[in-house]
Amino acid sequence: MRKSSVLSVLLVLLMLGAMAFVTACGGDTSSKNQDDEKVYVLQAGHSLPENHPYELAFKRMAENVKERTNGRVIIETFPASQIGAERELTEALTFGTVDLVVSSTAPITNFVPDLGVLDLPFLFASREAAVKVLESEIGDSLLAQLGDQGIIGMSWGENGFRHITNSIRPIHSPDDLRGIKIRTQENDIHIAAFEALGAQPTPMAWTEALTAFQQRVVDAQENPAIVADQFNLFEANQKYMSLTGHVYSVAIYMMSQATYDKLPEDLREIVLDEGRKAGPYERELIIEMEKESLNRLRAQGMEILEDIDIEPFRTAIASVYNRYNNQELLNSILEAQ
Repeated sequence: MRKSSVLSVLLVLLMLGAMAFVTACGGDTSSKNQDDEKVYVLQAGHSLPENHPYELAFKRMAENVKERTNGRVIIETFPASQIGAERELTEALTFGTVDLVVSSTAPITNFVPDLGVLDLPFLFASREAAVKVLESEIGDSLLAQLGDQGIIGMSWGENGFRHITNSIRPIHSPDDLRGIKIRTQENDIHIAAFEALGAQPTPMAWTEALTAFQQRVVDAQENPAIVADQFNLFEANQKYMSLTGHVYSVAIYMMSQATYDKLPEDLREIVLDEGRKAGPYERELIIEMEKESLNRLRAQGMEILEDIDIEPFRTAIASVYNRYNNQELLNSILEAQ
């Protein structure tokens, strides 16, 4: 009887120990599942409309990220400067108050001066030449400089080639620009270039520019055709468009380093991977939509001036190249094409 009692006690103790082990393991699994089920909501902002390729590429990125993370990362997009203009959004990335941004490079030069080289007029011979340079070690080194500001450069996008629109007269040559007040981005190179062309550059955020056109505070602006189309610039007194293609408008898809750091390792790599795909996809959309935009502008009554002789423009702004600080970088880009 005594042996039986001892065996019974031992059996009970063994069962209790096993239950404790299972419970402990179960507790660990439950805790892990709670971490795995945490949802991270990221804000993605930019300055252009919801039907612009900036937004369409962000939307595609959001879908892919949601699918690949099983819904653990949700990207909410905010087009049309809903949460800030480009410079404000870039600054927000440095603080980690916005998670993802796509912006043209012009405002980003306030944070990474070397990016200013990309805003030099007539820098690239073609879109293909531009992409070749941006996807090379030159482009990689420029993106790496964003890291000093707490920003991860994910991929290169674009906003197309910039053209001049105005409400005064057709622009065939630099002489036609003399005295015209033109809205420019808040970028020293753009301002210097239009001063060299004889215009009166007026830097301002795009959100302010639309009102300025209506009130005739400024006469002109320069942007890709898709922007002129999507913002209905013909209704804002912009009657003429000259296809100068003076700047290939480079854009960057960016992520806040603070956002990257707060994500679990497996999730951050998925977001980064999809961010690397966003730029090339967006560039493809731009090419498709640019021709459609020109056709719509013509249909609206905007006079499109093609076959512009760009050599007089190129000659007029030659001095701006000499003012650029990093001549070594500039020469490497010119030689790489």
